[in-house]
Amino acid sequence: MSSRAPAATEWQIDVDGERTVALFEASQRPPSLEPDTLFVCAHGAGGHRDDSAMLRLARMYVGRGLGMVRFNFLYRARGSGRPDPMPRLQACMRAVIERSRTETAATRIIIGGRSMGGRTASMLAAEGMPCDGLLLLAYPLHPAERPDKLRDAHLGAIRVPVLCLNGTRDALCRRELMEAALRSVVAPWDMHWLEGADHGFHVLKSSGRSDAQVMTEVGDATEAWLGHLHQAVAKPMSALR
Repeated sequence: MSSRAPAATEWQIDVDGERTVALFEASQRPPSLEPDTLFVCAHGAGGHRDDSAMLRLARMYVGRGLGMVRFNFLYRARGSGRPDPMPRLQACMRAVIERSRTETAATRIIIGGRSMGGRTASMLAAEGMPCDGLLLLAYPLHPAERPDKLRDAHLGAIRVPVLCLNGTRDALCRRELMEAALRSVVAPWDMHWLEGADHGFHVLKSSGRSDAQVMTEVGDATEAWLGHLHQAVAKPMSALR
C-alpha cells in the first residue's frame, strides 16, 4: 500500500504566539451517511501528523467518505519530541477544532485521535468543548507497566457519544481496568476490542491475520458507529451552534 497521504489543504493556525499547520483532507467519495462528518484527529505522544499510523488512518477514513483534519501539536511544530503540558495540548487542539468549523461545510464534528491525542480530545469534551462525538484510537488508560496510574478521572464528565478502539495486547490499556473504569461512565460509550492488536494496532504473525485486516476492522467499526449516531440524533449538535 502506498504511504502517500491524500491530497490536503493546509491551514496556518496561530496559538498564543506559536503556530502549527493543520491538513484538511476532504472525503474521496460522496459520504455514505448523512450528515457530512469531519474527524479532527490528533497524533500520539511519540508521533506526528504524518507518521505511518496517522497516514494509515487518513487513507482509510478519507477513502470511506469521512473528511479528516490532522495536525502537529505545538511541541512537534517547533521540532521537540517532548509533549507540552496538557493545558497547552488542549489549547492547540481547541484552536484546530475551531478553525475546522469555520473552514469546512461539515455538519457533524467528531474529535479524537491516537493515544495522547485521543486523551487530549476526551479532556476537551469532558470540559464541554462542543463536538458531536469522540473517536478514541488506542486510548492510553495508564502508562506502560504502571496500571496503578489510571487516566480515567475525567471520563465520567463526558456527555457525547464515544467510540473507543483498543487492542487486547495494548500495554497502555489493560482490558479489565478499562472495563472497570467504564462502569461509572454515563455517556454512550462503545468499546471495541481489536483481538491481538497492540498499542500501534499491530498484530503478531502467529495471530493468523494482518495489520491491514485490523485497519479494516477499525474502519468498519467506525462506519457502523457513525451510522448509529445518525439514527439516534435527528439534528447534529454542531448544526445547532
